[in-house]
Amino acid sequence: MKLPMFIVALAAAIWLVLASPAQAQEEPPSQARPQTKPNILLILTDNTGWGDWGVYGGGALRGAPSPNIDRLAAEGMRLLNANTEPQCTPSRSALLTGRHAIRSGTHSIPLGTALYGLLPWEVTLAETLSDAGYATAAFGKWHLGRTPGRWPTDQGFDEWYGIPNTTDESIWTTPDILTRLSVPGDVNVADSDLSWIMEGHKGSEPQRQTLYNLTERRLIDAELTRRAIDFMTRSKEVNKPFFAYVPLTATHYPTLPHPDFAGKSGHGDYADMLVQTDHYVGQLLHTIQQLGIRENTIVIFTADNGVEDPVVGDGQYNGWSGPWAGTYFTAMEGGLRVPFIIRWPNKIPAGAVNNEIVHSVDLFPTLAAIAGANVPDDRAVDGVNMADFFLGNRSQSGREGFVIFVADDLRAVKWRNWKLHYAWQETKNSPIVRFSTMLKVVDLTRDPRETRQVAEPYNTWLYYPTTKLVRDYQSSLKKYPNVPLGAPNSYVPSRNRLFSR
Repeated sequence: MKLPMFIVALAAAIWLVLASPAQAQEEPPSQARPQTKPNILLILTDNTGWGDWGVYGGGALRGAPSPNIDRLAAEGMRLLNANTEPQCTPSRSALLTGRHAIRSGTHSIPLGTALYGLLPWEVTLAETLSDAGYATAAFGKWHLGRTPGRWPTDQGFDEWYGIPNTTDESIWTTPDILTRLSVPGDVNVADSDLSWIMEGHKGSEPQRQTLYNLTERRLIDAELTRRAIDFMTRSKEVNKPFFAYVPLTATHYPTLPHPDFAGKSGHGDYADMLVQTDHYVGQLLHTIQQLGIRENTIVIFTADNGVEDPVVGDGQYNGWSGPWAGTYFTAMEGGLRVPFIIRWPNKIPAGAVNNEIVHSVDLFPTLAAIAGANVPDDRAVDGVNMADFFLGNRSQSGREGFVIFVADDLRAVKWRNWKLHYAWQETKNSPIVRFSTMLKVVDLTRDPRETRQVAEPYNTWLYYPTTKLVRDYQSSLKKYPNVPLGAPNSYVPSRNRLFSR
């Protein structure tokens, strides 16, 4: 018997209503909710020269070909005028907070400082991305605190594996150094304040894993790369956008390559470590390709600051700053300018090269804007949102210059292609010479090594735009005072209500 059409239609509708929920439950989460926010892989090297990689004039010329990093540059944008703070702790603080380190009480590396690093009050890039739904992890050198409340897992990272401080601490565990440090009847120095490789997860205290000695120094970057690959893979499996922060220990001294790369270049340890680093970058990029997330992953490759002093030690720390003079711990271009490559396929123009000024503080507001995350509005934020600049929607970066502090000493100001020096120091170990009435003006276009004083007779006008940047910074202190060095965890900067408008 043939049923009436309205009965057939009613039965079909009832079946759809009853069946749809069951099908929805069986549908894989990755198909139900496609990921829209871009993944972020931020690779940071340590004390690396502007000119070390092939696309910056080094590579094979330096005896260390860098095909993976060069290919990354061909697929993205390469900056010629990317800048940082001149020391490790300040540069990492600036990158993660969007604030010049002088504001956060992190303006100096922690030599002999028991309490240092980012206050719990600070908001990091990892925190704001975590709030926006990202899985976050750090694999490598932290250097922003090693006490409760100041670990990476206290500052927005879901997980961390790496070293609290710096790579030269791996030397402290050698037998001759331990003999010098140990006192008969005293505590074992190796168990007290030496550097350990540590691992931690959000909500628990990081735990010591392995003593960071010279053997581990050779092996650590391979392990950091392996763990970053695992983290990206796990994030893809659960369909969650990720922020993978990978601050490698290369090329900080002691520059000791992994056994697999020792002698690989034929040009010494430093060149071996450059080849090694390029290989690890290639592994990370290959993973992104294999996971099928290349089109939706922003990759940034840069450094925390420029080269170490090449005349110190036995000469093996020979990072090359290209045309720029000076070293880290100074206001010279060789300490401030770093390689910077950013790739986001079909979003950032491939093969773009730009000489516009960008500073590491700009990464926080830029990545936050792209990810739909928040930037704090209750403090001074020095970063400029570079999203439109990176995406090719505007030709200028929006940044004309910045103040340059070495520790808490205002050493110089950079404005466009000029620099005004208040004091002069060529290397970390050089004497500091202060200028009085006639500050040193440098034309970086004509004089990249900053050798000539060109203030007179035609360039004293540079005092106006450069000192305006200083006045703007000083005016901001009236509203947002700087965090003092060594402030306790409980410290919360008080906003000056008289200047709140």
